[in-house]
Amino acid sequence: MAYEMQPKVVVLGGGTGMPIMLEGLKALPVELSTIVTVADDGGSTGQIREEMEIPAPGDIRNVIATLAQVDTELKELFQHRFSSGSSLPGHSVGNLVLAAMNSVTGDFYQAVKQVSALFRVDGNIYPISNGSIVLHAELDDGTIVSGESNIPVKNKKIERVFLTPETIEPLPEVVNAIMDADIIVISPGSLYTSILANLIVSGVQEALQKTAAKVVYVCNIMTQKGETNDYTVVDHIEALVSHIGYEVVDTVIVHNKPISKEMLSRYKEEDSIPVIYDRDRLLTYDLEVIEADILDDSQEMIRHNTTVLADILYKLAVKEKEKDE
Repeated sequence: MAYEMQPKVVVLGGGTGMPIMLEGLKALPVELSTIVTVADDGGSTGQIREEMEIPAPGDIRNVIATLAQVDTELKELFQHRFSSGSSLPGHSVGNLVLAAMNSVTGDFYQAVKQVSALFRVDGNIYPISNGSIVLHAELDDGTIVSGESNIPVKNKKIERVFLTPETIEPLPEVVNAIMDADIIVISPGSLYTSILANLIVSGVQEALQKTAAKVVYVCNIMTQKGETNDYTVVDHIEALVSHIGYEVVDTVIVHNKPISKEMLSRYKEEDSIPVIYDRDRLLTYDLEVIEADILDDSQEMIRHNTTVLADILYKLAVKEKEKDE
């Protein structure tokens, strides 16, 4: 396929789910853009963010490492985290590199571009915002919790999440990527603290409502304690709808095969269970539903199968691209 015929795929997300998605997509002939959350406030990321007043670099770092076309040793160096016995306990080299480049350029997005170029990233990496933002959650008892890392700790039902400052604007490149895409993929991940933290930025929400691109949500396989306790697939969809409105998500991809007892036993201590696929309830929504075995059985922990997902998404993207030809 010629380069100009490659479908344009935009992936929104953060956390551990997004790099898994990207591993498969990067091997396919697509024009790939990623829009990454910068609301994280824990660990090395949180410390750098607070001390330097920059967007959180951690999720950006993981995406750079995933898409980098450099030797494995250099990727490992970028991801290396200093031990507690050092003078930089918990800090990763990549976070420090991004912080240093931010100091050099005076602009976080430019820092991301420069580091991406150094690591020969094939694709675009956009922080959702060029400024520091704080994520808040309103719980079902009316309590307001501030800070991404503090929200799951309360282990209560989340009614809604919101950002400060309320006037935060996405990068123009983010809006342009959404408007110009063939498909937009909402990656699996922490529903409220990684996924919705991206989608509720006002300019992003408006672009998702206006874009002609197909918007695809890859649903989580497991629930997450403190965020999605006992959530079904429809509960995930309803959380998205309540924050960004109806008629934004067009397609949902769900796992439809049983998970082994051995694998599930590893999640008992985390109070994590499989997300129930409530097919009948889901069919009441005006959504395209794609059922597939999207679990990677080769992994010790429950992870999405990046190759299977990439194949599904690529076929969807090509179909959308062909509509415009």
